[in-house]
Amino acid sequence: MVMISSSYLVQVGHTCVDQIPARENRPLETGVQTMVVSDAADDVVVDPDTEKPDDRNSRLAWSPHGTCAIMLLFVLACAGGPGTPTEELAPVTQCGFTNPVGAGADPWVIRKDDVYYAIKSSSNKIWITRSPTLTEVYHVPATAVWAAPDTGWNRGNVWAPELHFIDGRWYIYYAAGQPGTPFTTQHAGVLQSTGPDALGGYADRGMLYTGDSAGTGMGNRWAIDLTTAQLGTHRYAIWSGWAKNASTDKTPQQLYIAPMVNPWTIAVNRVMLSAPVESWERGPELDLQEGPEVLQQGGNVFVVYSTRDSWLKEYALGQLRLFPAPADPMNPASWLKSGPVFTGNASVFGVGHASFTRSPDGTEDWIVYHSKTAATPGWDRTIRTQKFTWSTSGAPLFGDAVREGVSMARPAGECP
Repeated sequence: MVMISSSYLVQVGHTCVDQIPARENRPLETGVQTMVVSDAADDVVVDPDTEKPDDRNSRLAWSPHGTCAIMLLFVLACAGGPGTPTEELAPVTQCGFTNPVGAGADPWVIRKDDVYYAIKSSSNKIWITRSPTLTEVYHVPATAVWAAPDTGWNRGNVWAPELHFIDGRWYIYYAAGQPGTPFTTQHAGVLQSTGPDALGGYADRGMLYTGDSAGTGMGNRWAIDLTTAQLGTHRYAIWSGWAKNASTDKTPQQLYIAPMVNPWTIAVNRVMLSAPVESWERGPELDLQEGPEVLQQGGNVFVVYSTRDSWLKEYALGQLRLFPAPADPMNPASWLKSGPVFTGNASVFGVGHASFTRSPDGTEDWIVYHSKTAATPGWDRTIRTQKFTWSTSGAPLFGDAVREGVSMARPAGECP
């Protein structure tokens, strides 16, 4: 066996991990026979022989609970306290962990009131897990909080949900469209919690407008990976989209921005924030920018995004910086591009679609991202996390992607 963490084991030929979304149309690949997840208040056992993927998000991975718990043959002990990443593989202590921390893609983690929440999509549903620790949030049973309707614009291909807490309510932003391929009908949608519990009920607030003819009810455009952030006195939506709707999903993707009237309404036309024009953003098959996430620190504002072909090992992160701060976010000239700011290496392939959070004690910044499991083209990916720092100019320094099996200290405040 190869030790991954105190509750996450990998056996050669059989992988036991938490259920994480992966945005692709791929067959199930697993050697375990059952998975235990939480659907509302009940445990649900999924049979991999009958559960079929219905979209690019529906590859199932497997929880360390149930069947996989039988594989836990030893108990780890804390030995020596937190350490730092090392070049040699080292035994993982109770105060350490290794990447990957889960399977899947498009990770989104948010921390509120000392609790980490991770959100994911699978089997045309949106699932949430919560944990007091970052390194275990993908190891606990998931609760299904929403299922795509049988009819309507959002009945298939549910992708990359994000969870935000705004003005006392939880909001889930996601992309969806018609079932099947090509993926040419994707649009951005939003759900609003019916109460204060992130794992409670949600009301569908409909499709967000991401086009060029606001107020006419026409002209909406293809959109995925929508995120939102408060910049100064206004709230904005930022997403990946197409200049025009197309009949092929091999269409260049740019980043767009628009102010929001409220968390579920965009009432004005979009502005193109950035296009993939640099050599490191242009792929052999597709030029793209996607997965934008807002990162703020000390008055500095960044949009960190994924770029190049998502199925290739060259997939990486680029960055836009609002400068000088505070500048007008709606003016593309206010944003300075740099990159790539985080890349794969000889052992870690195709890093992308990051989110950001802090350690339990609030002293450390952490990036959560996905990477490919092999250098060859494909969408089989895992979830990883590592600490990052800041430069003297206030920009994030993500460092080198830590390879699988290298022991790292848990986020500050996790280890007693």
